Amino acid sequence: MTVLVEEKTRSPRTGAVITLLHGLRQHLLTGVSFAIPFIACGGILIAASIALAPLTPGGPDFSHAPSLKLLNDIGSAALTLMLPVLAGYISYSVAGKPGLLPGFLGGYLAGEIHAGFLGSMLIGLVSGYLVDAMKKIPVSKYLRPVMPILVIPIVSGALIGVLMIKVLGAPIALFMQHATRALQGMSTGNSVLLALILGSMIAFDMGGPVNKTAFFFGAAMIHEGNYQIMGICAAAICTPPLGMGLATLIRRKLWTAEEQESGLAAIAMGLVGITEGAIPFAAADPLRVIPSIMAGSALAAVIAMTGGVGDHAPHGGPIVLPVVNQRPAYVLAIIIGTIVTALVINTLKAHGGNGRNRLKESE
Repeated sequence: MTVLVEEKTRSPRTGAVITLLHGLRQHLLTGVSFAIPFIACGGILIAASIALAPLTPGGPDFSHAPSLKLLNDIGSAALTLMLPVLAGYISYSVAGKPGLLPGFLGGYLAGEIHAGFLGSMLIGLVSGYLVDAMKKIPVSKYLRPVMPILVIPIVSGALIGVLMIKVLGAPIALFMQHATRALQGMSTGNSVLLALILGSMIAFDMGGPVNKTAFFFGAAMIHEGNYQIMGICAAAICTPPLGMGLATLIRRKLWTAEEQESGLAAIAMGLVGITEGAIPFAAADPLRVIPSIMAGSALAAVIAMTGGVGDHAPHGGPIVLPVVNQRPAYVLAIIIGTIVTALVINTLKAHGGNGRNRLKESE
């Protein structure tokens, strides 16, 4: 009865907004469903190669293990393809087959300009709605047959390419430069605040420009003899996939079967420090997942900082434990960050819920 009253009192504008949000969510889920195999394949292959290769202060050593290097390269190629696939099928969900070309092109360029998965999601939506608008332009009956196979792909591809290279590329590069300078200035100040910021940055876009800015800052500090900054990042890197994987295990009814499978893959990736394992969850539900993983990573970073953790390798996760100082504090940071991530996202899903969960609760 309550639901019926709410439906009757809902204004047309509110209904339109809800319909739009549902549509956006469906488009994102379509892209995610096609991207998940690429994330799983790439992440697991990279994880296996790193786990089996000797770990040095410079990272995994593949010089005497060509087969592991090949495995790592194949995994990296799969993860590289993830961004075009994600953007391409988001665009396809909006506009059908004509949306594939600008979507794939935009996703590829998102990787080239280091815009990450958030940039890929955004350009996928932009591509789809651009093509959808172009399909509605009235044209003569002689031009109509070639519109979806010639005119729309060429025009939309050119526009999306210009948008990514000329409009988005420069601001992203400028942001990374300024962020790096700001982090360098903070490294001599409040260490807890620096840890909060670095941990949040690592989790925010899971391999995108914000993540890379924090990671490369930590890696650069290794060469300066400061291993604690990388220690902060190393603890924060693995908690998003580990936390999301744990969340799917401890409250399975909140997650679909596909999400539960992604959770197992995410745990495997988290163990070897691959933050991208959380991308399927963040792409499907960014408003709840991103704050949850940022909370866990920020807390893990603060614990690592206060515990004096230092990481001698430019990598993260439990796999770098042999080259980490203050190992008990490092393990504690990862465990607590993982648990907090899982508890926060499950709480948000249980109380915010989706349609399926609310239906179960009402029954």
